[in-house]
Amino acid sequence: MQRTVMNGYSDRINHALAFAAKHHDQQVRRGTRPPYSTQSANLAVMLTRYGCDEDTVTAGILLDVVEDYARGASPRDVLQERIGEKFGVRVLEIALMAAERRTDDEGLDLSPDERREDLLTRLAGATEEGKVLAAAEALHLVGTLLADLRRTMDPQSVWARVPGGRDRVLDSYRRLHDRLSASGLRGGILEELRETIEAIAENPG
Repeated sequence: MQRTVMNGYSDRINHALAFAAKHHDQQVRRGTRPPYSTQSANLAVMLTRYGCDEDTVTAGILLDVVEDYARGASPRDVLQERIGEKFGVRVLEIALMAAERRTDDEGLDLSPDERREDLLTRLAGATEEGKVLAAAEALHLVGTLLADLRRTMDPQSVWARVPGGRDRVLDSYRRLHDRLSASGLRGGILEELRETIEAIAENPG
């Protein structure tokens, strides 16, 4: 992976954080009060910690924005105008590799299960940057879930707000981990993802 040294501040990173915060204004995580925009900052910290370049960190900050546009069936030229032209084509391409799609290449709607299968299929051919971003998003989501489980006296109250419940979550993230590993991704982020998934599996639910 080609890397550019991160010096702790970048006008583009700052712009991306502000852009994402504005996009997610008033949104909160399902069943909780923390603002949804914390995902952008958490992914930025995580990707920087694992030595990713500025394009990948920026793609992480904007990942959910890109997914929101995709869920709204926005055409590619809208993404290019709102993300590509502002932050760079490579940033958009990395984000799209890790983003779930609402429709397939023929424009047909995908069910939630089909979206997950589509992502797994596309990740097999993604660049290392796209795979690392997918791992980072999964690590953020399972890490947040694990923190919620450890804070509560009633695990069922946590699982009740998770689509599909405990078994489906564990299966989905284990499959994502295994696909990333089989496609050649290596390093600490994948190991941390595996450990976090197994910590959830060991948590009574």
